[in-house]
Amino acid sequence: MNSPRRMRRQARRIRRGGMQPMMLLTGNDQLPEPAIVLVFRWVWRYRSEFAPLCPAGTVLGLACWLHAGHRQWVALVLALATVTAAALVALGGRALPTLAERLYAAVTVLAAGGWVTAAAILGPFTTPIPQVLAIGGLVLSVPWWAHGRRRARVRVERKLEVWPEIAQVVGLAGSQVMSALVDVWGWRARLRLARGQTITDVIAKIPALESGLGTHRGAVRVYPTPDDLANRCELRVLDMDPHADAIPWPGPSVTSITQPIDFGPFEDATPCRVLFLRRHGLAGGATGGGKSGWLNVLMGNLAACEDVVIWGIDLKRGMELGPWAPCIDRLATTSEEARALLADAVAILEARAALLAERGQRVWDPSPEMPALIIVIDEYAELVDEAPEAVKHADSVARRGRAVAVNLIAATQRPTQKAMGQGAVRSQMDIRVCFRVRERKDVDLILGQGMLAAGWNAHALNAPGKFLISAAEHDTPRRARAYLLTDQAVANTARWYADSRPPLDPVSAAALGTSTGDGPADPDDGPEWPDRAGWRGGRAVGPDALLRAALSTAPEHGIPVADLVAATARSHRWVNYRLRALAESGQAIQVKRGMWRLTSPGGDVL
Repeated sequence: MNSPRRMRRQARRIRRGGMQPMMLLTGNDQLPEPAIVLVFRWVWRYRSEFAPLCPAGTVLGLACWLHAGHRQWVALVLALATVTAAALVALGGRALPTLAERLYAAVTVLAAGGWVTAAAILGPFTTPIPQVLAIGGLVLSVPWWAHGRRRARVRVERKLEVWPEIAQVVGLAGSQVMSALVDVWGWRARLRLARGQTITDVIAKIPALESGLGTHRGAVRVYPTPDDLANRCELRVLDMDPHADAIPWPGPSVTSITQPIDFGPFEDATPCRVLFLRRHGLAGGATGGGKSGWLNVLMGNLAACEDVVIWGIDLKRGMELGPWAPCIDRLATTSEEARALLADAVAILEARAALLAERGQRVWDPSPEMPALIIVIDEYAELVDEAPEAVKHADSVARRGRAVAVNLIAATQRPTQKAMGQGAVRSQMDIRVCFRVRERKDVDLILGQGMLAAGWNAHALNAPGKFLISAAEHDTPRRARAYLLTDQAVANTARWYADSRPPLDPVSAAALGTSTGDGPADPDDGPEWPDRAGWRGGRAVGPDALLRAALSTAPEHGIPVADLVAATARSHRWVNYRLRALAESGQAIQVKRGMWRLTSPGGDVL
């Protein structure tokens, strides 16, 4: 060991030029690695770039072996190369998804088979056989080097080679990468967490992971693995935003409320499907976040359902729901209409509950004859401000409407307890959809307490239509983007399904006939249910009375359906359904296409 005095003397001699400096090794110093080790590490690091050398060396060795005394196998080698090339083009879709990749592989196999045949006959080192191998190998290597997925996979592999260092820096020391997969929009890796680490810890480290992996902000996602193990998680990294552009609506995805509705794709291209049967829904977010577009997707699918009656409340004078009016059985645009609509909904759910109790059933199974009732409310906070008495009815529907298939779907900006009316409406919402919010605390307000801390970062959504959804089938924070419906698409869809909407079932129609929104209109009417045509006790109730009155004034040549729609203030589908029921019972007759009257010109039937 050198003493401090000796080290000072050596330093003075070095300064005077009397001796050359000596390299002193400490405990932390290491001897340089041999050159062969460095070369091996360099080759291993760039093994993907050097990969074409392996098949080139293989065909060269095969050619040497055949030329040395096994030329009788040359024809078999050429035949195998031809069959393999054909199989790659026809059957290689799973390993090589694109046609260009399959053609490249087939050409490479054929070229290799042809060169081996020529080299086995002429000799592998006979001019110009080696030159053809070198030039052909170089040309065929270019597509391999330029392939985007290969380069992405190499980039990911090199990034994950230093995962232990990244994990140490971000606070996930001991975690390991089990596997990695490159896809169209980025890559994903499955992590094994160290003892005591959970997916909640990984979610909290997302900003640090983005820095450690060198990605742009908002590119990292963390999901549970399919096996739902506590010490596993999936790390998803996006190289590009799959939701950067609006996605046109492909059309309705359902024909029944018993089927889940597709609102748009997740970031992995899987559809965001949600079941609304016997479930209430709440959509919230800042202005311009995309609630209106999401409502359009919802309305487009509900309009295609053959077992749903749609009611709507839009206190902005129908600005949002008005274009769907042909498919909406009842649309309230004033506070008084909203109060009456929700009161009638309570009457319907009570009548349905009484029928289920009488039959010994627990739930209402929707069908075209006994449809579900979906009430869509745009800007629920406006309802609280302008029609506070209606909120009590909404609260009753929220608490008691599930079993009888009377459901609320509300949209608002900030669903505070005050904005939702101090009732149980918000707590009863099974489906929560959150669009972009301005304040982080609004995430918990819309999705539920503690959701922000659990990784539901709706404040990071950066485009209209992007949303997070919390439901029984969606319990992880996966971003989706709602389909885009243009105004023309809305108009075309509403017009297409306007004449095929189902009317209310007889039980619900009877409840409306005995209720004006404040209670029974005629307590002496008795409990008799109306028949299919909506008649009770020999006389019509509710809109059926208006339909009968209009038909009774029809001349001999009949009255147009359009006039009946105007007289009853109902949809074309409702009027046509009632007219068919009257015709089946012999009470009405179609004079000619679109023209109807009662069987007796004066209106006296039966």
